[in-house]
Amino acid sequence: MRPLRACLGAAAAVTLAAAGTTALVASDASGATTALSNRWYAAAPYLMPLDNNPPNAATIMDATGLKAFQLAFVLAPSGGGCSPTWGGTAAVSSDTAVQSVINTIRAKGGDVSVSIGGYGGTKLGQTCADAASTAAAYQQVITKYGLHAVDFDLEEPEYENTAAIRNEIGAAKILQQNNPGLYVSVTTAGTADGTGWFGKQMLLEAKSQGFTPNNFSIMPFDGGFSGAAAQTSALTNFNSILRSTFGWDQATAYAHEGFSGMNGRSDTGEYFTQADFQTVLDYATSHNMDRFTFWSLNRDRQCSPVDNNGTTSGTCSSVAQSDWDFAKYSVKFAGVTPPTTTPTPTPTPTPTPTSCKTAWSATAVYTAGNEVSYNSHNWKAKWWTQNEVPGASEWGPWQDEGAC
Repeated sequence: MRPLRACLGAAAAVTLAAAGTTALVASDASGATTALSNRWYAAAPYLMPLDNNPPNAATIMDATGLKAFQLAFVLAPSGGGCSPTWGGTAAVSSDTAVQSVINTIRAKGGDVSVSIGGYGGTKLGQTCADAASTAAAYQQVITKYGLHAVDFDLEEPEYENTAAIRNEIGAAKILQQNNPGLYVSVTTAGTADGTGWFGKQMLLEAKSQGFTPNNFSIMPFDGGFSGAAAQTSALTNFNSILRSTFGWDQATAYAHEGFSGMNGRSDTGEYFTQADFQTVLDYATSHNMDRFTFWSLNRDRQCSPVDNNGTTSGTCSSVAQSDWDFAKYSVKFAGVTPPTTTPTPTPTPTPTPTSCKTAWSATAVYTAGNEVSYNSHNWKAKWWTQNEVPGASEWGPWQDEGAC
């Protein structure tokens, strides 16, 4: 992901044996609960919790029904080293800000996955000595936040580094083995042919290591794409690459394939509207694909002006939209109908009861303007009357003044 795009509960205690080898995830004193279904982790859109004017996750959840968020990005320290940080600057070990966001999401019945890598910054696969030490660094993140899902975003310039990709794929395999049930996605660049040479080399590295994640996702944008048709064509071509690389049949390949889009204007000036997202969503669901996500929730808002003066923003989409329009496609992929926003009805005021006048009498004489009560209604005489029952005749001497 570009810098602009790019089990429920509290953190779990993890017992490690020998630096990144066996790990057992268990609930801590605050009581971690079970994970969401894989479908939710597969539908989690990207959210930068510390940058790009982070939106309130609780607001998005209330407005859309979204339950899962893909938090981005964990990197190596900008000054070097093999310890996890948020964005290269905020150490995971001492973090409280992202933990607060996670706590808010979990308190509302949701959960998070954490994304490793992205387009910018230095990746841990580049700075750690080998796969085991890379995995140990990522295990700190899983332990800190009690994660049930992680995403390896492997793209430029890291995926051009053979040793770094070997470390990342090796680390992903170790984490998958040591954290039973961990949902693992691997995201890489998309091209019209599916993915480029470096993406194909990454797949071959995974094959050589015997590593199969829940899915390999491509990002079909920033590569000369024009709308949904170009994206679905790339997904079809990527399916062929997965089949030829791993020897899978078409259905198995789709079951391990994911889509990671960019809402609105891409970095290179492509535009992807709500209609494009619906088309790709229909393709993904009809082919039983494993993942449908996008970059990013920070951008799932309308710019002012809408076209953002022809530039791509990290905080808005540059297309006409309502807030969180694109998040609703992830909710649909997860199999949940987004809540319908309806105006709150104005309550009908309860009328103040009217007191009843003196009861009508058959023997009394009434003249115009006299008021009586009869049959729980008040009545006013139109003219002189005696022994004429109020309401007996539409054209009679009594005018109905309503219930009393």
